[in-house]
Amino acid sequence: MNKDQIKGGMKDAAGKIQKEAGKVVGSKEHQAKGMSKQAEGKVQKGVGNVKDAMRDTRKDH
Repeated sequence: MNKDQIKGGMKDAAGKIQKEAGKVVGSKEHQAKGMSKQAEGKVQKGVGNVKDAMRDTRKDH
């Protein structure tokens, strides 16, 4: 596991919390920001997954 996977997972979780909080208080703005943060976190986590896969591939060869 690398820092992009960890940070991405944290952003994803924070985005989910912000989105749900926005739903509770009826704030479309917070819901949108939370969804954006979730997407950003998923992309960052995906980058980390690719880095891990590349590192593993280099180790095998």
